[in-house]
Amino acid sequence: MLLLTACGSGKVVTPTPQTVVGTVPSGPTETVPPEYAKGDPVAGKVVFTTKGCTACHTLKDAGATGTVGPDLDVAKPTLGRAIDRLLNGKAAMPPFKGILTTKQIADVAAYVVQASRQG
Repeated sequence: MLLLTACGSGKVVTPTPQTVVGTVPSGPTETVPPEYAKGDPVAGKVVFTTKGCTACHTLKDAGATGTVGPDLDVAKPTLGRAIDRLLNGKAAMPPFKGILTTKQIADVAAYVVQASRQG
């Protein structure tokens, strides 16, 4: 039980539950643009290991132990999240749109999703 006291009043209050009317979304939905939906994980591994991804990320399947970006074995990104990060970047990760081809982005995203879910 959580008890709160108002500043200086000495009065003890408890939180009152709120009733939700309607439905609560179950979680974020993602839309994967069709041009990125069917990447080749085998080709994606080549992109991951040759385009600098291993310098920043940990991904066991690729032998990558970088610590600048997220540990992908732990993060286990969805395809939509992987594509978003590859296209737009975030924090220290630059966007790769215009640097990698659409096919390379689709392939590396497919690889990261598949490899991060292995054993």
